[in-house]
Amino acid sequence: MATLTATHASYLTALRHDFHRQPEISGEEQKTAARIVKELTSLGADRIWENLGGHGVAAEFVGLEDGPTVMIRCELDALPIIEESTLAYRSEIAGKAHLCGHDGHMCMVVGVALGLAKRPARGRVVLLFQPAEETGFGAQAVIDDARWPQLRPDYAFAYHNVPGRPLAEIGLREGSANCASRGMQIRFRGKSSHAAAPEDGVSPGAAMANIIQQIPGLCTGDVSDADFSLCTLTHVRLGEPTFGVAPGEGEMRLTLRCRTDSRMRELIQQLQAMLDDISDPLEISIEWHDIFLGAENNAEATDIARQAAKQLGLEPYDMDQPMRWSEDFGRFGLDGVKSTMIFLGAGESQPQLHNPDYDFPDTLIPVGAELLLESINQILG
Repeated sequence: MATLTATHASYLTALRHDFHRQPEISGEEQKTAARIVKELTSLGADRIWENLGGHGVAAEFVGLEDGPTVMIRCELDALPIIEESTLAYRSEIAGKAHLCGHDGHMCMVVGVALGLAKRPARGRVVLLFQPAEETGFGAQAVIDDARWPQLRPDYAFAYHNVPGRPLAEIGLREGSANCASRGMQIRFRGKSSHAAAPEDGVSPGAAMANIIQQIPGLCTGDVSDADFSLCTLTHVRLGEPTFGVAPGEGEMRLTLRCRTDSRMRELIQQLQAMLDDISDPLEISIEWHDIFLGAENNAEATDIARQAAKQLGLEPYDMDQPMRWSEDFGRFGLDGVKSTMIFLGAGESQPQLHNPDYDFPDTLIPVGAELLLESINQILG
């Protein structure tokens, strides 16, 4: 496969800046997907699929002989966060920004398409630009698409950049790679009353306060422990902002995070037991959002990435614990694909993911693209 040049790197950097200016959040990635289709068409993809699981795009590059299928996956979506930046290419869309690095991830995979101008010796490569990763629904939506059997790979690789780690460091880990997480929305409904006669109503205030006090007891261990769990209170609302009404309804939002799916089931049971113990005559309902299963890295795929890094003269870092944050890429592994997520250091002073001043380092684009190309070469070369 072709090696990327300085001209390629300049082209990919300019492309990232274009994506950064025009972010689209989960489920709205139509213009981003159209630009990806335009780029892949100009780069000579053998076949392109559009509107996969929403606005997803996939491109096929066929090798010279039959062989395995290798999928390289990245994400299309941005975040509903205001960017705080003086960058010349800062977001032009109010309240939306690429503050997780998906703009950079896309450009690394476009870089792979550049390298595939020289086709692999055998098999085929599928480049997947997946929608709706931030909400946890995109990967499963792609798998549920009727066209997935045409794409389904033997191996799959993906990247995520990691602020706080040395720039361009390659992080690898077999087994548990990303935590399971989900958003829990709890609604309480009682009966409002005059603030002078609260006893004539049913306020959820005491029940909500009791749950908040119990939340710290649900947090166990460290992410290196199999029983790790974290329960984060992200929002509380009780009644309306007034002085004359004793509230009759309220809402809480929690983010549940566990290393394993089994521990997540236990944590959900613990929270349900708390709600069942509430003696006040309240109507309580639960809705689940942003459901991510735990992601596991396949040992064979991880070793392929390790050998690819060494072939390029890079010494990968063996991670001693999984990431706390979640990734729906793990869904492909559950579908029987030999998959691994590679973690790419974004710099020790880089602002954290989802910070309003985060920006993906452009210098990582050719590093990531070359490692993905060499991983493909390890299988199909």
